[in-house]
Parts: sequence; C-alpha cells; structure tokens
Amino acid sequence: MLQVGLSLPRFPGGAAGGFPMAKLAEGDNTGTGQEVLGSSPVTIMITSEADTWDIDAASCLGCGQFVDWDRMPDPEQQAHIPRDILSKPPKELKKLAREGYWAASRALRAQVYHQLIQQVACRLVTPDALVYRDVASRLFGMPSVSSHPLPEFLEGCSMPTYCLNLEGVTALKKILICVGNLFPDITYSPILPSLVALLLHYSEDEAQCFENISRLIASNAPHTSYIDQSFLAHQASCMTFGDLANKHCPAAHKLIASTSENVFEVYSEWLSWLFHDLPFNYAIRVFDVYLLEGQKVLYRIALALLKQYRLSVTSAELEGTDIKADLQAFVQNIAEHVSVDKLLERAFGIRLFSRKEIWLLQMANRKALMERGITMVQSRQSFHLAVDMQNFSSSIVTAQEMRIVWSWIPERFSLFPPLLLFSTSEDGCSLQRFYTCCEGYEPTVLLIKTTEGEVCGAFLSSDWSERKKNGATSGFFGTGECFVFTVHPETERYEWVFIKKPELAKAVPRSCQRSPSPSPASLLGSSPDGRSTSSNHLTVPTPQRKGRLSPFLAIRHFLLPSKTASMFMSGSREGIVIGGGGGQALSLDANLLWGRTEHCETFDNPPLCQENFKVQLLEVWGFQNA
Repeated sequence: MLQVGLSLPRFPGGAAGGFPMAKLAEGDNTGTGQEVLGSSPVTIMITSEADTWDIDAASCLGCGQFVDWDRMPDPEQQAHIPRDILSKPPKELKKLAREGYWAASRALRAQVYHQLIQQVACRLVTPDALVYRDVASRLFGMPSVSSHPLPEFLEGCSMPTYCLNLEGVTALKKILICVGNLFPDITYSPILPSLVALLLHYSEDEAQCFENISRLIASNAPHTSYIDQSFLAHQASCMTFGDLANKHCPAAHKLIASTSENVFEVYSEWLSWLFHDLPFNYAIRVFDVYLLEGQKVLYRIALALLKQYRLSVTSAELEGTDIKADLQAFVQNIAEHVSVDKLLERAFGIRLFSRKEIWLLQMANRKALMERGITMVQSRQSFHLAVDMQNFSSSIVTAQEMRIVWSWIPERFSLFPPLLLFSTSEDGCSLQRFYTCCEGYEPTVLLIKTTEGEVCGAFLSSDWSERKKNGATSGFFGTGECFVFTVHPETERYEWVFIKKPELAKAVPRSCQRSPSPSPASLLGSSPDGRSTSSNHLTVPTPQRKGRLSPFLAIRHFLLPSKTASMFMSGSREGIVIGGGGGQALSLDANLLWGRTEHCETFDNPPLCQENFKVQLLEVWGFQNA
C-alpha cells in the first residue's frame, strides 16, 4: 500500500475540523496539472477549523464548484438548451456529441453526462451516491485515523488535475480512495484518475461523481467496456490498439517500427495520449463521444492522432529521437497542428470493424498474454518483436527483414519468437512433407525466394490441417487476418480487401450467426492453374465448440458483397493456393518448384513477383509456444 494518501487532522472533541486539500504543484498554472502516484509522499494543505467539511452537505447549486476557473483554457459559451434534447434518439445524440453540441453549455453537458451514465447497463449491486456518503463518512470522519493510503491500483499512475481547484483535487483523491474500498477487484487502472477528474467538472457534488464513475466501472453491456480494471485487460487493449494501428495507419506504423526498438512500448501509451496528454478542451470532447460510444471511439481518435503525427514528421527528423516522448509532446501541443473538430472528423472517417469484432480481438490478445504468463504489472520489452537479431537465421530473409514482417503480424503472436517448421533446403521439395511439418501450428508465415532473387510470402492465420475438413474437395479456409507481402526488391503488405473498406462487409445479425455444417457441394474447389470447380460458393466453416471464442475476422461474421473476395488459403494434393477471386495471389504445385502470382480480389494485390516463377527456396515459420 502507499504510505501517504489523504491526512485528517485531529481536533479537540473528536471531530475532523477541516478536510485536507492537496497542494498543487508549484508553478502549475497550465490547467493540465498532474502528479504521479507512487511511493513519494503527497503534500497536503490543511484548511482552517472554520472551513469545515460536511459529508452530508447539499449546498452544491450546480456543477463547477471543483473548477479553478482562472486556469481553464477558455470560458465556454452558454447556449439555449432545447427542452427535448435528452429525449432524442441515440443516433441523433451521437451526431450532436461528435459535432461538439455539448460544448455550448456547461449545464447541458452536466445534464447529458448524468443521464447517459444512468442509462449504462451495469451490475445489479452497484454503489451509488448514498453508499458513497456512508463510506466516506466512515473513512474520513474517524478522528482516530490520520492517514488514508491511496489504492494500490494507482501505484505509478499519473493523476491529471484538469484545472481542478484545491477542493477538486481533494475530492478526486477521496473518490479514488472510496473506489478502491468498494471495488477491491480493481488491480490496475491508469485511466481512472483522469475520468474522475473530468467528471468532477460536471458533477453537483462528490457523491454524484462517485455514482457516475461506479456505473462506468460496473458496466456489463455485451462486448462493451469503459474502463480496464486489471493489468491484463490494459495490456490487451494496448495490443489491440497496436493491431488496429498496424492495419489502419500503415505509414505511421512503418515509421515507428523503423525508428523504435520497441513498437509496443510506444503503443502502450495510447490511452495516455487521450486522457493525460491532450489539453482539457480536447480531452473533454473525447469524453463526450466516449460516454455515448464506448471504448471503440477511443481507438478511432488515437488512430487519428497517429495519422496526424505521421503527417507532421519525417523519418530524417526522427532519427536518433525518442519517438515515445516525441509523440507525447506532439499530442500535448496538438492545437498547433489540428483543431479538435477536425481531429474528430478525421477520427470518424476511419472505418473500423464492429464493436463485437474488436472485442473478439481483445479476447484473443488476453488469451495470448495469459498463455505467456503476462498477467501482473511487468515490462513486455523482452517479448515484443521477439526476433533475436544475433541468433536468427534464415536462408531467405535477414533478421532485419524478418523484424519488418514480424511488425506486421497481430500483436498476440509477436509475443512469441519465430520457429522454423519447414525448409525445402532441409526437408526437400515435397508437399506432403510440407503439410506434415506445418500441421498443428497456427498461424504460420510462408516465405518464398525465386530463382530471380525476388522474395515474397504470406501470413496464414489457420492451421493447414483445416483443409482435411473439406473432404476430397479443395475448399478455402482462413480468416481476414491473412495477408500477402513482398520483401525484395520492395517491401509491401497486402491485407484483406475489407480491412480498408470494412463498411462494405456488414456484420451478420446475431440471430443469423449460427452456421450449418459444411457439405461438399458448398465448397469452392480451386487448383494451382487458377481453375475453380465452382465460382459462387465458399466453404461453410464448422460451428465453434461451445466455450471457444470465434476467431477475429472470421468470414461468417460478415455479409460480404462478393464471396470471391474472401478466399484466403486452400490446400490439396495438387498444390496450395493463397488468395482467390479473379486470380490467385500465390499458387504452388505439388513439388513446390513452380508457382504463379497474379492480382486477386481477396487481397487486391498486384503480382508479388514475376507471374510465373521457379522456387529457389521455401520456408515456413511458426511461433514458439503459440
């Protein structure tokens, strides 16, 4: 436990004569004051005996009592509030929030916040304002207690004060202490202090603020989360952001991967960009949409910041720079680069997959962290991009080239170092041997070097043993995480076409997501020469075992406008095919000697090398302990 949190003085008669106020950092007049919670003592200023604190006081005549108005960036303009504003449908409320309608009136924002949070589905037993008053009275009204430690889950976390006055900073700490007391399951939550500080701006009193933050903590809406409450959940969210940045900000991701030894360490700060580094007038607009749309909107805005950062810097400028610190400074000075309205406009221009699909990705990342034993607060530096530059050996790519390929793969697999499963130089040019060596491993990376010296390959999300489920017919399988790439002469990646245009792949309604068992007649056959036995059908995947999560970007989750744009991988005794629809991204014969590459609808790729090529070397890499 922390040694010092809040302190109460002892007064004659046994009453706490004055509630303590935390002293702000000296010279902090920017409106973004903060302190780091850790083992260092927290300085406390004691109020006079006459300025007593009454736990049951109901003297708040509106929000704003916790705000230092002299430190606020700009006074908010008051506006007329239509009487029916809060009765508007959710879709219209989202539009108003995105356009900054709440910013026109403090009273409106306070009213909207409280009503929206009251509508959040949460656990049956969730502490409310009355519980807070009771617990706060017991915790802070006891004359025998002179020190109140802050919760352990805040160890090392920063605490932005967002223009709160002395009374507001004290209220912030009191609420966090009560949260720690009433939510003992919270073990790590760096975002919590920022959210409480923002809510205090628009709360009538501490009790209302506590009730609102408690409802966000206790939210149990399906596939929705407001606040990560453990190190495992926080790390999984950071990995999920890394996956989304990899897919939606390829230029920024490539820049960061080329200039940072630890890409994940950079992405692990993504929530801090929003609720720590952004100025108040930006952070509160983020909070507006966050309450209506949940964590998914945070991903969007952080991706927009990343895109904006890429537009503002060059590789030469970043050479020898601490990119993590540079990104933080960029976000802190975001007003110099883009207005808050333009930032949000760009954020909502990024088309992400459904909330459920992102939830599936987060669950997959959590599972990978648990399998790796990363569940408590610890550094992941030694795990990320686990390609040992000294000991890695491939006959096709260098260690640096493999690091680039590794930076493209989903975060949950980059926890594990590469493992060579098959090589034509060691195992011979046998398709059967290829299958024997690769079955049981999921996912895999295929690397091909042609006799002309060109290097290309594919990331394949599914086990090659899936081909056996199709019987004698060669059907396609895999998920939307598959992609193809080139390494030499140029380095480029080509993902599933719907990654860039997810709006074209509508989510399947929940009532329709149960798939029938596959039948041979419904399978799409294909051979290395590009001929298909059927051009209108895809393999129907078998239903998932009960209790097993559905894979991220499984095609059965989507209503696709073109089935030929979801042909990921296929294998038979005649050869293997990767990518289909109007052509095949890669196809290899049964001897693994001759291949062909062309444009395909699944990955929307150009030929990856000469269209007809001879294989000089082929390798398949798996993931140790994956």
